Amino acid sequence: MANIDYQINIKTMLKRFFYSLAIIFTLTAQNGFCDISSRENNVVKAVRQNQPAVVNISSEYEIRKNSNPFSGYRMDPMLEKFFRDFFSPEFERREKRTSLGSGVIIDGELGFVLTNNHVIEKATSISVTLNDKREFEAAIVGMDPDSDLAVLKIKSDGTLPSIQMGNSDDIMIGESVIAIGNPFGFSHTVTTGVISAVNRSLKSADRIYHEFIQTDASINPGNSGGPLLNIDGELIGINTAIYAEAQGIGFAIPINRAKRIVSDLIHYGSVVQAWIGLTVQPIDASLSAYLNLENNQAVIVSRVTPGSPAEEAGLKESDVIHSIDDTTISNISDYRLKLKRISSKQTISVGLTRQGKKMNVRVNARPFPIKLAPELTMDQLGIAVADLDTTTRSKYHIAEKKGVLIVKMQRGSYLDRIGVQPGDIIRRIDEESVDNLSDFNAAIVKYRSKYSIVLLIQREGQLYPINAIMRESQW
Repeated sequence: MANIDYQINIKTMLKRFFYSLAIIFTLTAQNGFCDISSRENNVVKAVRQNQPAVVNISSEYEIRKNSNPFSGYRMDPMLEKFFRDFFSPEFERREKRTSLGSGVIIDGELGFVLTNNHVIEKATSISVTLNDKREFEAAIVGMDPDSDLAVLKIKSDGTLPSIQMGNSDDIMIGESVIAIGNPFGFSHTVTTGVISAVNRSLKSADRIYHEFIQTDASINPGNSGGPLLNIDGELIGINTAIYAEAQGIGFAIPINRAKRIVSDLIHYGSVVQAWIGLTVQPIDASLSAYLNLENNQAVIVSRVTPGSPAEEAGLKESDVIHSIDDTTISNISDYRLKLKRISSKQTISVGLTRQGKKMNVRVNARPFPIKLAPELTMDQLGIAVADLDTTTRSKYHIAEKKGVLIVKMQRGSYLDRIGVQPGDIIRRIDEESVDNLSDFNAAIVKYRSKYSIVLLIQREGQLYPINAIMRESQW
C-alpha cells in the first residue's frame, strides 16, 4: 500500500514539474518573439537608416606655452622683446590636447566627410571612427571658418555608407527633428526635438553666423558636425555647438547653404566668393520719393564696375534691386548675405525696377578678379600698398624683406584715424601671412566681405595687431 502511494506522489510531482516547465517556456517564448513593430516609429527608422554614416571625429592638436617667468608683467617694450627672445623657443613648452566631435559621410565612394571647422581647425592629426568601429586617418580637404564648415577625406577599400540629403529650404517651424552625435565622447547619441526657428543670427568670438536653424534638440560639445535629420531621415542641417551660452537650445547650419560651401571646399580648398561687380546703397525716404517708389524696401545701384558680370548683363546705375532669385532684398544686409550664398559660377536672376518698369536680368557670377585688388584695398581700407622689392626698400630705407609697405593713406579713413601711417609694414591679415604683394592681394580679396580684419603692423621693428574696420562695400 505504501508503495502505491509513493508511485502516485511521484506521478503528481512529475506532472507539476512538466506543467511548470511548460508555463516557463510559454512565457519565455512570448517575451522572445513579441511584436515590436508597433514601437518602430519614424525616429527609429531614421536613426537606423543614417547611423552608419555618422562618424566620431577625434583630433589631436598642440598648444605652446612660453615658460618666460616675466610674461605676466607689464614692462618696457624693449625688455619685453628681450625676454620674449631669450625664453623662446628653447624654453617653450608644448602640450598635446585632444578634441572630440562628429561628422557625416556625404560621399561614400570618394570618402568625403562633412563636419564643423572648429572641430578640426587646430588639428595636427585627425582620426575618424565609423559606427562599426572601423577607424581611418583623415586628411583635410578644405576649411571655411566663416561658415564653420570643413570637409575631410578618408580612404577605404570599399564604398562607405553615406547620409541621405534633404532640403533645408522647405523646413517648417514645429516639425520634428533628430540629432545624432557624440556628446562628451558618448558615441552615437540620439536626441529629438522640433524646429524652433529659422534664419537665426548669432555671434561667437569675432564672427557673426547667419541663417542658422534653431532647435530644442539637445546639441552639446561633441555633437558639433553631426547631422540634424527630419522625420523622413533626410539631412537638413549640420549641428554646431559654437554658441557657448546656449542652454536648452541648439543650432544647425542649413544643408542647402552647406552644399555650395562644400562644393567650393572640395574643388578649391576654400570658399570662392561670387562677384557680380555692383555697388549698391540703401534707399532713404527722399530717394524713394525722388524715384517715385512704392516703398524703400530695396537697394539702388550706385556703381557698375566696368567689365564686370553686372555690366555684361546690362545692369545700370539707378536700377532698383528688390530681389535676387527668390530672395527679397530689402536692405544692404540682405544684399550682402545673398551674395555670400551665391556660387562663383552661378547664374542668378536679379529682380529690379528701371524707370518704373519691372524686369528680371540674368547675371553670370564669377570669382573676383585679382587685378582689382588695389582698387578694393583703397575702397575698403583707404590705403595703397607696395611690394618690398629692392627698389621700394632702397627708396624708403627699409631692411625688412617680408610684408607689404603702406605707401598711401586716404585722409579720414579708419586706419588714418587710429594712427596707421605710410611707411608701416603689413605682415599678416587675419589668419593669412603676408610675405609679398601677391599674398596681400589674395588675403584682401578673401576677406573682402568681413566687417573687420586684424592687421599685424610692423613699425620700427615692433609688431602691433590692429583691428581694422572694413568700409561697407559690395565688392
